[in-house]
Amino acid sequence: MTGRVIVLGATGFTGRLVAEVACRAGLAPVLAGRHSDALSALLADVTPLAPSGAAPTSHVADVLDASSVRALVTSKDDVLVTTVGPFVRLGRPAVEAAIDAGCGYVDSTGEPGFIREIFEADGPRAAKTGARLFTAMGYDYAPGNLAGAMAIRDAIAAGRVPDRVEVGYFVTGASGYSSGTKASMAASMGQTPFSFTAGAIVDGFTDVETFTFGGHERDALPIGGSEHFTLPRVDRRITNVGVYLGWAGKGTRAAHAAAKAAALVPLAGKAMGAALGRGEVTGQG
Repeated sequence: MTGRVIVLGATGFTGRLVAEVACRAGLAPVLAGRHSDALSALLADVTPLAPSGAAPTSHVADVLDASSVRALVTSKDDVLVTTVGPFVRLGRPAVEAAIDAGCGYVDSTGEPGFIREIFEADGPRAAKTGARLFTAMGYDYAPGNLAGAMAIRDAIAAGRVPDRVEVGYFVTGASGYSSGTKASMAASMGQTPFSFTAGAIVDGFTDVETFTFGGHERDALPIGGSEHFTLPRVDRRITNVGVYLGWAGKGTRAAHAAAKAAALVPLAGKAMGAALGRGEVTGQG
């Protein structure tokens, strides 16, 4: 059986972007979401983007009904793409469906806790069934993995043996957050970050890091990312990996102090999470 690309959460902000790209690429994706009316409207919008003979189809599925997510996957050659968050609360059904089916899995999460769970708990299980799990395939953290791997390769080729890699994410110009991103940020609030230090994953807060580019110094918050797990595999001599987020700009150090408070005081974390968003189910349609 030929494998299919299934987009779970297709009618949400990120899901729609994925659906559009998949249609243009001629992948004939299966677009999945909670509401048939929203799916019908999406099909009408994206079908004209698809080449002849590669029209998308739709399927109703809800992460709150795990059996409906499992029903999406029918072959080990399928690839289940999920954009439904917050992943720490709503991501498990898609992961479990992919592992059980032994198929491909891609998600768009940026939530450190969920990423860590994929690598530490789900990876070994997936290896037994043949499932291929690709987590955090978005603005963060796919570019950092690629850039970090290239930096390691170039350093070794130049005769230098690196032992530390630092990855910083920054935005320039105006920016904003989708409802899904806000919900994920709220769900992650209060969690203690992690790093790859002295050859091991270590819990705890590290310091704000300052990056220099474009003639300017920019502060960035330490965060947990997939690079902590992947870059040491590029070369075992890498014993330290730092991942940083520079979205807060001049407010980075204040945000760092607030994150520490949220992790130490549960009520503070809940209050900050509520300020970011209600953490509602997002992206399913």
